[in-house]
Amino acid sequence: MLTRLAVAANMPEATRGNRHPDGAPHASPFAMETDLRLLEQKLATLIEHTRALRAANESLRHDLAAAVARGRDVDARVAQAGARLDALLAQMGRE
Repeated sequence: MLTRLAVAANMPEATRGNRHPDGAPHASPFAMETDLRLLEQKLATLIEHTRALRAANESLRHDLAAAVARGRDVDARVAQAGARLDALLAQMGRE
């Protein structure tokens, strides 16, 4: 079981000594402002990363669509080449 001294030693300095009447730690306005600034920075970073990932995802979707179109084109050309080869083989068999 942790003693009050052990708990106080692990608390941020801004909250030490500031307690509710029930003994729970109470954050000072300064500590709360610091926490809010830190959360705002983290949120801004998260938003920045989200926007970057969204842009990268859009670019990847575009690249994928182009690759799929190229694949379809190659498939069509291979089918045409196969048909021409079949026609040539059929013509050679008749000669």
